[in-house]
Amino acid sequence: MKTIGLLGGMSWESTELYYRILNETVKSRLGGLHSAKVLLHSVDFAEIEKLQHQGEWDKTAKILTKAAQGLEKAGADFIVICTNTMHLVAPEIQAGIDIPLLHIADETAEEIVDAGIQTVGLLGTGFTMEKDFYKGQLQNNFNLDVLIPNEKDRGVVHNIIYDELCLGKIQDSSREEYLRIINKLAEDGAQAVILGCTEITLLVKPHHTKVKLFDTTRIHALKAVEKALKD
Repeated sequence: MKTIGLLGGMSWESTELYYRILNETVKSRLGGLHSAKVLLHSVDFAEIEKLQHQGEWDKTAKILTKAAQGLEKAGADFIVICTNTMHLVAPEIQAGIDIPLLHIADETAEEIVDAGIQTVGLLGTGFTMEKDFYKGQLQNNFNLDVLIPNEKDRGVVHNIIYDELCLGKIQDSSREEYLRIINKLAEDGAQAVILGCTEITLLVKPHHTKVKLFDTTRIHALKAVEKALKD
């Protein structure tokens, strides 16, 4: 079994979910007392969040690259960034290490293509929805059509993530807002919606809506197990 290197803490609520999925899946596949081999570097999210909103992406890249290098030196066989947004600096992190980085957008896109879906809605932080690092990956590498909410609704999605979900606050009123936005994306032509922030799965579950959802947290963690168990 390969050792998974996790870059986590962004936020720790979703990193905890990664850890649970990794271990539950390995136990399910191998049985007995088996669990995942994991190395975790958990950052102080307050530091990262401040740099995000200041647009200091180079500084975040340096922090996470140094952490990834530490995981590599400690014995990680590949790296998983436990957040969608920080894949904005995934190229810089990959350039700074000699082990693979399992990209969350690629792994999610493969699931979407396999499901025969062409047009998807994307929810996430404002950075993920508006910048090209994520949409571009889906559009250019997988020929997917990507829809995002209008400006006002993007603000709603973004603020709920940072002001509530990253603080462990789960509110029914916020779920209703997300479901309204998901339904609007479906009305606009989305055949499914990507939960493109690792905290959204804490709020919105498949049974809450008839719209097909792609949970990036679960997809990413399951793909990490596949890679770890592959000969």
